[in-house]
Amino acid sequence: MNKIDLTGQTAVVTGGAQGLGLAIARRIAASGARVCLWDVNGKELAAAAASIGQSASSVVVDITDADAVIQAVAKAEEEAGPISILVNSAGIAGPNHTLDAYPLADWRRVIDINLHGTFHVNRAVVPGMKARDYGRIVNIASIAGKEGNPNASAYSASKAAVIGLTKSLGKELAGFDIAVNCITPAAARTSIFDQMSQEHIDYMLQKIPRGRFLEVDEAAGMVAWLVSKENSFTTASVFDLSGGRATY
Repeated sequence: MNKIDLTGQTAVVTGGAQGLGLAIARRIAASGARVCLWDVNGKELAAAAASIGQSASSVVVDITDADAVIQAVAKAEEEAGPISILVNSAGIAGPNHTLDAYPLADWRRVIDINLHGTFHVNRAVVPGMKARDYGRIVNIASIAGKEGNPNASAYSASKAAVIGLTKSLGKELAGFDIAVNCITPAAARTSIFDQMSQEHIDYMLQKIPRGRFLEVDEAAGMVAWLVSKENSFTTASVFDLSGGRATY
Protein backbone atom coordinates (compact mmCIF):
# COMPACT_ATOMS: atom_id res chain seq x y z
CA MET A 1 0.00 0.00 0.00
CA ASN A 2 1.41 3.40 -0.99
CA LYS A 3 1.85 5.78 1.93
CA ILE A 4 -0.33 8.88 1.72
CA ASP A 5 -0.09 11.33 4.60
CA LEU A 6 -3.48 12.59 5.83
CA THR A 7 -2.28 13.35 9.36
CA GLY A 8 -4.26 16.13 11.00
CA GLN A 9 -7.18 15.84 8.58
CA THR A 10 -10.80 15.13 9.46
CA ALA A 11 -12.84 13.15 6.94
CA VAL A 12 -16.54 12.45 6.57
CA VAL A 13 -17.44 9.37 4.54
CA THR A 14 -21.12 8.85 3.78
CA GLY A 15 -22.37 5.33 3.24
CA GLY A 16 -19.56 4.31 5.57
CA ALA A 17 -21.22 1.31 7.20
CA GLN A 18 -20.20 -1.14 4.49
CA GLY A 19 -18.86 -1.74 1.00
CA LEU A 20 -17.03 0.98 -0.87
CA GLY A 21 -17.58 3.61 1.80
CA LEU A 22 -16.14 1.45 4.56
CA ALA A 23 -13.10 0.49 2.46
CA ILE A 24 -12.43 4.16 1.73
CA ALA A 25 -12.85 5.10 5.40
CA ARG A 26 -10.37 2.41 6.44
CA ARG A 27 -7.79 3.60 3.91
CA ILE A 28 -8.19 7.23 4.95
CA ALA A 29 -7.85 6.29 8.63
CA ALA A 30 -4.77 4.18 7.85
CA SER A 31 -3.28 7.32 6.28
CA GLY A 32 -3.59 9.21 9.54
CA ALA A 33 -6.90 11.06 9.34
CA ARG A 34 -9.74 11.11 11.83
CA VAL A 35 -12.77 9.60 10.12
CA CYS A 36 -16.45 10.16 10.80
CA LEU A 37 -18.65 7.54 9.16
CA TRP A 38 -22.21 8.47 8.19
CA ASP A 39 -24.95 6.02 7.38
CA VAL A 40 -28.67 5.50 7.93
CA ASN A 41 -28.07 1.97 9.32
CA GLY A 42 -27.10 2.55 12.94
CA LYS A 43 -26.24 -1.03 13.90
CA GLU A 44 -23.93 -1.65 10.94
CA LEU A 45 -22.47 1.83 11.32
CA ALA A 46 -21.42 1.26 14.93
CA ALA A 47 -19.73 -2.01 14.00
CA ALA A 48 -17.93 -0.37 11.07
CA ALA A 49 -16.57 2.45 13.22
CA ALA A 50 -15.47 -0.03 15.89
CA SER A 51 -13.59 -2.06 13.26
CA ILE A 52 -11.50 1.00 12.37
CA GLY A 53 -10.63 1.90 15.95
CA GLN A 54 -10.16 5.05 17.99
CA SER A 55 -9.60 7.28 14.96
CA ALA A 56 -13.21 6.66 13.83
CA SER A 57 -16.52 8.07 14.99
CA SER A 58 -19.99 7.79 13.50
CA VAL A 59 -23.21 9.71 12.96
CA VAL A 60 -26.52 8.09 12.03
CA VAL A 61 -28.06 10.36 9.41
CA ASP A 62 -30.51 10.22 6.51
CA ILE A 63 -28.81 12.29 3.81
CA THR A 64 -32.13 12.93 2.06
CA ASP A 65 -33.04 15.17 5.03
CA ALA A 66 -31.24 18.49 4.50
CA ASP A 67 -31.76 19.67 8.09
CA ALA A 68 -30.47 16.37 9.48
CA VAL A 69 -27.35 16.71 7.33
CA ILE A 70 -26.63 20.18 8.74
CA GLN A 71 -26.97 18.78 12.26
CA ALA A 72 -24.68 15.87 11.35
CA VAL A 73 -21.98 18.28 10.16
CA ALA A 74 -22.13 20.11 13.48
CA LYS A 75 -21.91 16.85 15.43
CA ALA A 76 -19.05 15.49 13.33
CA GLU A 77 -17.01 18.67 13.75
CA GLU A 78 -17.70 18.75 17.48
CA GLU A 79 -16.37 15.21 17.87
CA ALA A 80 -13.60 15.08 15.26
CA GLY A 81 -12.71 18.65 14.26
CA PRO A 82 -13.27 20.81 11.16
CA ILE A 83 -14.09 18.70 8.11
CA SER A 84 -11.31 18.92 5.52
CA ILE A 85 -12.15 15.76 3.54
CA LEU A 86 -15.55 14.64 2.25
CA VAL A 87 -16.31 11.43 0.40
CA ASN A 88 -19.90 11.01 -0.77
CA SER A 89 -20.31 7.25 -1.10
CA ALA A 90 -23.90 6.74 0.07
CA GLY A 91 -26.13 5.45 -2.70
CA ILE A 92 -28.49 2.75 -3.88
CA ALA A 93 -28.88 0.91 -7.16
CA GLY A 94 -32.64 0.59 -7.20
CA PRO A 95 -34.51 -2.23 -8.96
CA ASN A 96 -34.03 -3.28 -12.57
CA HIS A 97 -36.92 -2.34 -14.87
CA THR A 98 -37.38 -0.86 -18.30
CA LEU A 99 -38.01 2.88 -18.12
CA ASP A 100 -41.69 2.62 -19.09
CA ALA A 101 -42.26 0.12 -16.28
CA TYR A 102 -40.07 1.80 -13.65
CA PRO A 103 -42.05 2.25 -10.40
CA LEU A 104 -42.39 5.93 -9.56
CA ALA A 105 -41.64 5.42 -5.87
CA ASP A 106 -38.38 3.61 -6.68
CA TRP A 107 -37.39 6.29 -9.19
CA ARG A 108 -37.87 9.03 -6.60
CA ARG A 109 -35.98 7.09 -3.90
CA VAL A 110 -32.93 6.49 -6.13
CA ILE A 111 -32.78 10.14 -7.19
CA ASP A 112 -33.40 11.34 -3.64
CA ILE A 113 -30.52 9.35 -2.15
CA ASN A 114 -27.98 9.40 -4.96
CA LEU A 115 -28.43 12.96 -6.21
CA HIS A 116 -30.30 15.00 -3.61
CA GLY A 117 -28.36 13.38 -0.78
CA THR A 118 -25.03 14.16 -2.43
CA PHE A 119 -26.21 17.74 -2.96
CA HIS A 120 -27.31 18.14 0.67
CA VAL A 121 -24.00 16.91 2.07
CA ASN A 122 -21.87 19.05 -0.24
CA ARG A 123 -24.06 22.06 0.50
CA ALA A 124 -23.61 21.62 4.25
CA VAL A 125 -19.85 20.97 4.23
CA VAL A 126 -18.61 23.44 1.60
CA PRO A 127 -19.12 26.68 3.63
CA GLY A 128 -16.64 25.52 6.29
CA MET A 129 -14.10 24.52 3.67
CA LYS A 130 -14.44 27.92 2.00
CA ALA A 131 -13.98 29.71 5.31
CA ARG A 132 -10.77 27.76 5.96
CA ASP A 133 -9.66 27.87 2.30
CA TYR A 134 -9.00 24.14 2.24
CA GLY A 135 -10.85 20.97 1.37
CA ARG A 136 -10.89 17.80 -0.70
CA ILE A 137 -14.18 16.34 -1.95
CA VAL A 138 -14.77 13.11 -3.85
CA ASN A 139 -18.26 12.22 -5.07
CA ILE A 140 -18.81 8.59 -6.03
CA ALA A 141 -20.49 8.42 -9.43
CA SER A 142 -20.50 5.34 -11.68
CA ILE A 143 -19.63 4.10 -15.15
CA ALA A 144 -23.42 3.94 -15.55
CA GLY A 145 -23.42 7.72 -15.34
CA LYS A 146 -21.16 7.86 -18.40
CA GLU A 147 -22.65 5.13 -20.54
CA GLY A 148 -26.13 4.41 -19.16
CA ASN A 149 -27.03 0.86 -18.21
CA PRO A 150 -30.23 -0.60 -19.68
CA ASN A 151 -32.95 -1.40 -17.15
CA ALA A 152 -31.26 0.98 -14.69
CA SER A 153 -32.48 4.38 -15.85
CA ALA A 154 -32.86 5.86 -12.36
CA TYR A 155 -29.39 4.81 -11.26
CA SER A 156 -27.78 5.87 -14.55
CA ALA A 157 -29.52 9.25 -14.48
CA SER A 158 -28.63 9.90 -10.85
CA LYS A 159 -24.96 9.12 -11.40
CA ALA A 160 -24.79 11.22 -14.57
CA ALA A 161 -26.18 14.06 -12.46
CA VAL A 162 -23.48 13.50 -9.82
CA ILE A 163 -20.86 13.93 -12.54
CA GLY A 164 -22.45 17.21 -13.61
CA LEU A 165 -22.75 18.40 -9.99
CA THR A 166 -19.06 17.62 -9.42
CA LYS A 167 -17.93 19.56 -12.48
CA SER A 168 -20.08 22.54 -11.54
CA LEU A 169 -18.98 22.65 -7.91
CA GLY A 170 -15.33 22.14 -8.81
CA LYS A 171 -15.44 25.17 -11.08
CA GLU A 172 -17.24 27.24 -8.43
CA LEU A 173 -14.51 26.48 -5.89
CA ALA A 174 -11.49 26.64 -8.19
CA GLY A 175 -10.38 29.92 -6.60
CA PHE A 176 -9.96 28.15 -3.24
CA ASP A 177 -7.57 25.39 -2.21
CA ILE A 178 -10.51 23.00 -2.54
CA ALA A 179 -10.50 20.10 -5.00
CA VAL A 180 -13.81 18.54 -6.06
CA ASN A 181 -13.60 15.38 -8.16
CA CYS A 182 -15.57 12.22 -8.75
CA ILE A 183 -14.79 8.63 -9.63
CA THR A 184 -16.76 6.45 -12.03
CA PRO A 185 -16.27 2.88 -10.85
CA ALA A 186 -17.51 -0.22 -12.53
CA ALA A 187 -19.45 -2.52 -10.24
CA ALA A 188 -17.84 -3.93 -7.12
CA ARG A 189 -19.23 -7.03 -5.47
CA THR A 190 -20.85 -5.40 -2.43
CA SER A 191 -24.32 -5.54 -0.89
CA ILE A 192 -25.56 -3.26 -3.68
CA PHE A 193 -25.70 -6.43 -5.78
CA ASP A 194 -28.62 -7.54 -3.60
CA GLN A 195 -30.74 -4.88 -5.33
CA MET A 196 -29.93 -6.15 -8.84
CA SER A 197 -31.12 -9.05 -10.96
CA GLN A 198 -28.58 -11.74 -11.87
CA GLU A 199 -29.13 -10.84 -15.52
CA HIS A 200 -28.06 -7.26 -14.82
CA ILE A 201 -25.00 -8.40 -12.83
CA ASP A 202 -23.96 -10.65 -15.73
CA TYR A 203 -24.46 -7.76 -18.15
CA MET A 204 -22.14 -5.51 -16.15
CA LEU A 205 -19.43 -8.16 -15.91
CA GLN A 206 -19.34 -8.93 -19.61
CA LYS A 207 -18.86 -5.22 -20.34
CA ILE A 208 -15.60 -5.02 -18.34
CA PRO A 209 -12.48 -5.83 -20.41
CA ARG A 210 -10.57 -6.81 -17.26
CA GLY A 211 -13.03 -9.67 -16.92
CA ARG A 212 -13.70 -9.10 -13.23
CA PHE A 213 -15.44 -6.71 -10.87
CA LEU A 214 -13.71 -3.85 -9.09
CA GLU A 215 -12.16 -4.55 -5.70
CA VAL A 216 -13.18 -1.97 -3.09
CA ASP A 217 -9.57 -1.45 -1.97
CA GLU A 218 -8.66 -0.46 -5.52
CA ALA A 219 -11.19 2.36 -5.35
CA ALA A 220 -9.99 3.32 -1.87
CA GLY A 221 -6.44 3.71 -3.16
CA MET A 222 -7.49 6.17 -5.84
CA VAL A 223 -9.67 8.15 -3.44
CA ALA A 224 -6.85 8.37 -0.88
CA TRP A 225 -4.73 10.32 -3.36
CA LEU A 226 -7.62 12.48 -4.51
CA VAL A 227 -8.25 13.66 -0.93
CA SER A 228 -4.59 14.33 -0.18
CA LYS A 229 -2.80 17.68 -0.23
CA GLU A 230 -0.79 16.40 -3.20
CA ASN A 231 -3.92 16.75 -5.32
CA SER A 232 -3.56 20.52 -5.37
CA PHE A 233 -4.36 21.25 -9.04
CA THR A 234 -6.86 18.76 -10.42
CA THR A 235 -10.50 19.65 -9.79
CA ALA A 236 -13.90 19.32 -11.50
CA SER A 237 -12.63 16.08 -13.02
CA VAL A 238 -13.80 12.49 -13.47
CA PHE A 239 -11.50 9.55 -12.70
CA ASP A 240 -12.23 6.24 -14.37
CA LEU A 241 -12.30 2.96 -12.44
CA SER A 242 -14.10 0.84 -15.01
CA GLY A 243 -11.51 -1.81 -15.83
CA GLY A 244 -11.28 -0.56 -19.40
CA ARG A 245 -15.00 -0.29 -20.02
CA ALA A 246 -15.22 3.51 -20.37
CA THR A 247 -14.89 4.84 -23.89
CA TYR A 248 -14.38 8.46 -22.82
